[in-house]
Amino acid sequence: MISALLAAAAVLALLTLVPGPDMAVVTQAALAGGRSSGFRVAVGIISGLLVWGLLTVLGLSALLAASAEAYTAVKLAGAAYLIYLGARALWGSRSSQLRSVDAPRSQKAGTWKTGFTTNLLNPKIAVFYTSLLPQLVPAGWPTGPSLALLVIIHAAISIAWLSAYVVLLSRARSTFEKPKVRQALERVTGTVLLGFGAKIALEAR
Repeated sequence: MISALLAAAAVLALLTLVPGPDMAVVTQAALAGGRSSGFRVAVGIISGLLVWGLLTVLGLSALLAASAEAYTAVKLAGAAYLIYLGARALWGSRSSQLRSVDAPRSQKAGTWKTGFTTNLLNPKIAVFYTSLLPQLVPAGWPTGPSLALLVIIHAAISIAWLSAYVVLLSRARSTFEKPKVRQALERVTGTVLLGFGAKIALEAR
């Protein structure tokens, strides 16, 4: 049983490491606002995961996954939000070279709300939790409590990975603070966010 749980944790870890919208918004926040901004966004993302996990345990996320209309509505809202974040990052990069290293960072660069909204408006999480997560429940274990445990494990792995990622970015701060480098990175992350938004809007279920 324990080996099955460890195998499930390994699968969740691999899925967590795959780059996606969550990592993109954390990157943008950490580059624009520093370590604290990156952490705030990461906590928001985990909060979104826990909400999806609760809905999964209660069986409500399955309704979203089964309803084409609800899925499309959440998908388009999530895509629009990512496109907004990407456009904002690209617009902000126009003045990056004018900001000195000692200039105060924007307090709005990364917020809990940004991470929470990005994750909550990602219907792929609902599909993942309702389709893959039940398959990871060890044989013979009660479904509800097991799903809750897997959600907690996924959240723990995600916050550990995102926090480590933010720390890595902050340690390279001296390089990222160079105006030309910062501008280039903001443009890259902005473009990536736009790309994720467009991909989510256009892809089929």
